[in-house]
Amino acid sequence: MCYMKINIKKLTETAILPERGSAYAAGYDLFADVKEVLEIAPHTTAMIPTGLAMEIPEGYFGGIFARSGLASKESLRPANCVGVVDTDYRGEVKVALHNDGEIVREIKPGQKVAQLVVVPFLSVEFDEVAEGEKEWAGVMDNFYQDFHPLVEKTISVKTEHKVGERVL
Repeated sequence: MCYMKINIKKLTETAILPERGSAYAAGYDLFADVKEVLEIAPHTTAMIPTGLAMEIPEGYFGGIFARSGLASKESLRPANCVGVVDTDYRGEVKVALHNDGEIVREIKPGQKVAQLVVVPFLSVEFDEVAEGEKEWAGVMDNFYQDFHPLVEKTISVKTEHKVGERVL
């Protein structure tokens, strides 16, 4: 398995470094760096500090995703659904946590509040074309011809397996 080193700085003594739940987990748990219990009222958002700053390598971003248990059991999720830590951001990583539920929820010091997944991305350059230009139609035709068979093949492969059956 390949590993990437990411420079990280604790901004407080109480900050907890991200941790992976298992060797196969894609996400690294982010912990609340709060001094006391913080309440999040129904249908409101609170900024939860992690006490960490990090240097995401060029060509990657840090995706901040919900923890499934927190979202399904406590109705707490990142307010923007997926947060993004850009490669050039050097400030404190915070989680905008939204309470979708009908009761007040509590965040305790050191509680797992989200997960960080480091994801590669492609930089793109956009070329504007006028509506109706032949180039635009050609792009869409090529997209359909190139990807439609792949989508059909993927769908047919997936439908050949029973629900719950492991597909490698």
